[in-house]
Amino acid sequence: MPLIVQNDLPTVKALESEGLFTMTPDRAGTQDIRPLKIALVNLMPTRETTELQFMRLLSNTPLQVELTLMHMGSHKAKNVSAEYLQQFYKTLKQIEGMRFDGMIITGAPVENLDFNQVNYWDELKELLDYTKSNVFSTMHVCWGAQAGLFHHYGIPKYALPAKKFGVFPHTINPDNDLLLKGANDTVYCCHSRHTEWHRKDIQAKKALKIILDSNDAGVCMVSAHNARQIYISGHFEYDRETLAKEYFRDVDKGLPINIPNNYFKNDDPTCEPAVLWKSDANLLFSNWLNYIIYQRTPFNLEKLEPIE
Repeated sequence: MPLIVQNDLPTVKALESEGLFTMTPDRAGTQDIRPLKIALVNLMPTRETTELQFMRLLSNTPLQVELTLMHMGSHKAKNVSAEYLQQFYKTLKQIEGMRFDGMIITGAPVENLDFNQVNYWDELKELLDYTKSNVFSTMHVCWGAQAGLFHHYGIPKYALPAKKFGVFPHTINPDNDLLLKGANDTVYCCHSRHTEWHRKDIQAKKALKIILDSNDAGVCMVSAHNARQIYISGHFEYDRETLAKEYFRDVDKGLPINIPNNYFKNDDPTCEPAVLWKSDANLLFSNWLNYIIYQRTPFNLEKLEPIE
């Protein structure tokens, strides 16, 4: 939220040079404020769990957020009732003519398929095109990020020899933008995926900027068009037990799975997982809502300029 101070206070210039938001008392008294319109495109089969994970992060600021839940109308869900989706979710057709300050496109358990083999790929492509004209900032997560980078920039995904699984440390690009303002030198994020990007493919695209990188986990966060498009290969939204549930699920099924990195104390699955990423997650979402959306989105969304 903005800090209200006299505009002739000398330290204001220092604050503004750091990207912090200040305003004069006169402006504060006449400011129009409305809820931020955020859409969550939930592609996960565990819909209610995923809803809750992102809602926790979106509700952790003083800003008002009006949330719209979305799903792919061309996909028949197996793990949630049609009644639930009809009551609480919208499809791309149902939001026609609507504009949003922000949108989150989640991961999906389809990363081992080619993009065009996913049964809702055509609809998702329409949605990705829709975001360029009707959403100010879109955050793509895990497979949603792979889909977005492939559709918008032709960046392919590559199969990993073993699942990238655990909590990994990342370094921030020295020229990082406001998304990670205030973060420590090391940022932690959960990863659970069988595919990856190649750094050289991203670096070859002038519009793309690597924000978070890791020697162990690879490229984690990419930004384009001054953070109007954000691509995250990991899961900041995960709860304490999410990776544990995935691990024990695969163990019970007899599937090959390594103990998640940097997660169980002493790599002992009988110990409680340690949370290393939550403060980074809350900072990221707070910065996204505040610096990227609240301070830059036009009050009247009809004036939203498309991404070229």
